[in-house]
Amino acid sequence: MAALSDARRLVVKIGSALLVERGSRALRREWLEGLAADVAELRAAGTSVVLVSSGSIALGRGVLNLPEGPLALEQSQAAAAVGQIGLARAYEEALQPYGFPTAQVLLTLDDSANRRRYLNIRATLQQLLKLGAIPIVNENDTVATDEIRFGDNDRLAAQVALTVGADQLVLLSDVDGLYTADPTRDPDARHLPQVDAITPEIEAMAGDPVSGLSKGGMKTKVMAAKTATAGGCAMAIAEGRVLRPLSALRDGARATWFLPEQDPTTARKGWIAAMKTRGAIGVDAGAAAALGQGKSLLPAGVTGVEGRFHRGDLVEIRSPEGLVLGVGLTRYDTDEARRIIGLRSEEIEDVLGYPGRAALIHRDDMVL
Repeated sequence: MAALSDARRLVVKIGSALLVERGSRALRREWLEGLAADVAELRAAGTSVVLVSSGSIALGRGVLNLPEGPLALEQSQAAAAVGQIGLARAYEEALQPYGFPTAQVLLTLDDSANRRRYLNIRATLQQLLKLGAIPIVNENDTVATDEIRFGDNDRLAAQVALTVGADQLVLLSDVDGLYTADPTRDPDARHLPQVDAITPEIEAMAGDPVSGLSKGGMKTKVMAAKTATAGGCAMAIAEGRVLRPLSALRDGARATWFLPEQDPTTARKGWIAAMKTRGAIGVDAGAAAALGQGKSLLPAGVTGVEGRFHRGDLVEIRSPEGLVLGVGLTRYDTDEARRIIGLRSEEIEDVLGYPGRAALIHRDDMVL
């Protein structure tokens, strides 16, 4: 069975019902402080952490004195705009005693569907983690409409986990895992501690209970598990109402773990290799040798550019003899790539007029 202590990169999704008291609509500060302590322990153990947090609409609803029950789209967007400020401030205050900078990242479904924006999101999140910050991700409810929204942060969390290459995703909720039936209705329902594969039978077990504050139920969690495990990320559904939920999970609290089909790197490489190429990059012998040692492709080693492509498109990488060495996602479009052929990284700004990315194709976006 997977264990939280094994996580190298962890994404944690926090539901609205955990953060906001339903009756008073007040933030549960003591709970949030406990979560921050858990994050600090994970970071000290070498695990990088990304938080995907609901709660902005629930908090904003209280500030604006909006009624209980479903809200009109414009009311939800207004509540999110107000609540997001308080939510970001609360995370900043909870994590500040441990010396962690916090960063707010707001996304829509359209951002992940567009390869160029997907690469921008990935680069930003990777850089934040590299700099020691804790990204706090939420759906951009102030602008998202039904056509471009994730609809539930379970799904968003799974997408974020794959974007940052996480090996584990934890959905903190008001339930302690998946049961064979709804345990509130069926006394014979059995808890499933581990799911090796998401079969139609497993999907059928997911009911659709919805709390008064959150949008998702078990069905959305199983859908998130399908996305995460297909991308090589283990996922847990865990009880989050305790004051130190991640410590409890680490220490053996009951949960359901969904096991990944493969590791994240293999899954991502498979996704890249399945895409259609849009052009080709020729490299010299030195660059070809460096690629064989696991290095990124730098402009200095490029000898030619063929085709028409945009940033985020897949291109072939060709040896001096014209052999295809592999494929990769380019970080420049055709015209930019041609202008920086043979340049050292420090020379790129003089030619393009802005500081470009050091690698034309990063090794993480490459399949040889």
